[in-house]
Order: sequence, then C-alpha cells, then structure tokens
Amino acid sequence: MSGALSSRAWSGKAWSVGLVVATVLTTALTIWLSLGLYDQREVDQRRQDVLAAARQSALNFTSLDYRHYDRDSANVLEGATGDFRKQFAAQTEELTQLVAQNKSVSEGQVLEAGIVRSDAHSARVLVVADSKVTNTAAPKGEARTYRLQLDLVHQDGRWLTSDVEFVG
Repeated sequence: MSGALSSRAWSGKAWSVGLVVATVLTTALTIWLSLGLYDQREVDQRRQDVLAAARQSALNFTSLDYRHYDRDSANVLEGATGDFRKQFAAQTEELTQLVAQNKSVSEGQVLEAGIVRSDAHSARVLVVADSKVTNTAAPKGEARTYRLQLDLVHQDGRWLTSDVEFVG
C-alpha cells in the first residue's frame, strides 16, 4: 500500500509541477503578445500622426489668400521647424507683397499622402495636392497639381515639417 501512496504522491506532484509550468508559460506568452500588440498600436498611432501632420502642412502650404496672408503664413510657420521655417519666415514679407499685388488666392486640397520612411524621430512623406489658383493673370482660376516631399521631425510632442521639396 505504501507503493500505491507513493505513486499517487508522485503523480500529484507531477501534476502540480505541470500546472505551475503551464501557468508560467501562459503568463509569459500573454505578456509577450501584449507587448507586441502595444508596440504595433504605437507604430500605427505614429503613422497616423505623421500622415495627419504632413497632410495639414501640405494643405497650409497650398492654401494661401492675399486677403489674410498673415494668418495663412502663420499657419505654415506653426507647423514648421528648422531650415524650412527659417526660409519661409525670411520670404514672408516679400511673399506678402507679391500675393497682395497679384491678388493671389490658392485653395489647396490634399489628394494622397504616403509615408516613405519613418521612425520615432523623423519621417519622409510624399503628398499629392491640387489647388485652384486665382490671381490677376488668371481671374477664372487655374488648376495646379503639386507633388511634394515633406521631411518631418518629432519635436516637443508634435510632428513638424523641416523640409519641403517639389518632386516629379
């Protein structure tokens, strides 16, 4: 009878050890999957934030009106940083006079935007935008299509445009 008890005790211990191992493995797997899901959500959120910032920057850049150019240029500068901000700010006075003389109005619309590359600190986005431009030379309006490459940097919790290039 002691053999039967010993066998049952060993069987009970094996069962307990197996249960502990299964619990530890299940917990570890759950943590690992949760961290992966969290990382994926973080990447998805960053992509959405980058695209939203690039779209807004392109819209601001292609939507300028001589009647309130101060406000419109301030919108461009609010989403800008680095060399792009310096260059745009340096040209603002000259551009203000030019758009006023020509009575220029540009109504932009972002058609598409796609991320070329991104990480936690920087991104490059290609944007296709249309605008209808009216001015003294084209009072009925003229359609323009822009293909822009925007470089963005993550600064103070925001994605800001650091460079804009016309491409294609």
